[in-house]
Amino acid sequence: MSDHGGADHAVAVLGHMTRSLVDNPDQVSIDVADEGDRVQLNVSVADGDMGQVIGKRGRMANAIRVVTRAAAERDGVEVDIEFVD
Repeated sequence: MSDHGGADHAVAVLGHMTRSLVDNPDQVSIDVADEGDRVQLNVSVADGDMGQVIGKRGRMANAIRVVTRAAAERDGVEVDIEFVD
């Protein structure tokens, strides 16, 4: 098993999408917590970048979740994505 709780593709996709949206891509971090049947992905970004990741009315965050969950299916896992300050 990998250090990403078996969600390697999901973590890669999530990281790529998030880094492409923010002004400070070097400060994007993804904490992976394996919670049994699901993998929790907690995304942290630099101060001031959270709005770009969330988007208007949360639309960008929802789109990121949809694409990341699709990538997680390739890994054979279910993921929950949280954007944390």
